[in-house]
Order: sequence, then structure tokens, then C-alpha cells
Amino acid sequence: MSKSKYRKIIILECTEQKKNKLIKNISRYYTTKNIKNNKNKLRLKKYNYILRKKTIHEEK
Repeated sequence: MSKSKYRKIIILECTEQKKNKLIKNISRYYTTKNIKNNKNKLRLKKYNYILRKKTIHEEK
């Protein structure tokens, strides 16, 4: 099977951790997105293993 040309691999980064400059490591998740249907930046609530709570992760 061939891969869809509308699917793109994206990186989700934690928004709370970006604001806090003291923590060096940033929680990241890799996922795919259909760029034909979703043109806006993707925002999901995911678990941040560094802060140990659920936070909003935004497309990089």
C-alpha cells in the first residue's frame, strides 16, 4: 500500500514547559495529521512526564 500524500508527521510540544525556562527538557509527542482536513495547528491535551500532569501540547 502507498502512503497518503495528505498525511504529515508532526511534533507536539508542551506549552506550559515552554513558558517555564528553568526546565531544559521539553515533553514531545510525534503523531500524524491529515493536512487536507485540518489546516489549523493541532492542540491536544497529553500527559507531561516531566511535570507529571496533563498539559496542552501544541503543534511545533
